[in-house]
Amino acid sequence: MTIESRLAEVGIALPDAPAPAANYVPFVQVGDIVYVSGQISNSSDGLITGKLGETMEVAAGAAAAKSCAINLLAQVKAACGGDIERLVRVIKLTGFVNSTADFTNQPQVINGASDFLVEVLGDAGRHSRSAVSAASLPLGVAVEIEGIFQIA
Repeated sequence: MTIESRLAEVGIALPDAPAPAANYVPFVQVGDIVYVSGQISNSSDGLITGKLGETMEVAAGAAAAKSCAINLLAQVKAACGGDIERLVRVIKLTGFVNSTADFTNQPQVINGASDFLVEVLGDAGRHSRSAVSAASLPLGVAVEIEGIFQIA
């Protein structure tokens, strides 16, 4: 099964890769490795904002993390010249969770991205990962995730 067909099966159409918001590039390719800049949580309704442990529950945070993973795949597709099938595997995610000082469920929030990538990519979606707290994130978003990917 192709990545595109698996995405369609779970009801996901990758958006156009979001443009950078400042003086950086959305991804850098070195050999067969693609480093994707942090993707912030958003949906068709706009930014997904909030602070875990204050205004947002874990399940909503996990949904925000999933939106970041979708944007990561959109960036990988752009890096592959529009051919997402060139994606070999997810190597590593670094997830940042906008949360209160006493919130300790960052891993469960970032699971929203990890679970989605494994659901769509199977074993190629399994990756190493960090999930850390942040006192705030750009534009008040709930989650930001950056990733490292191998492509063919």
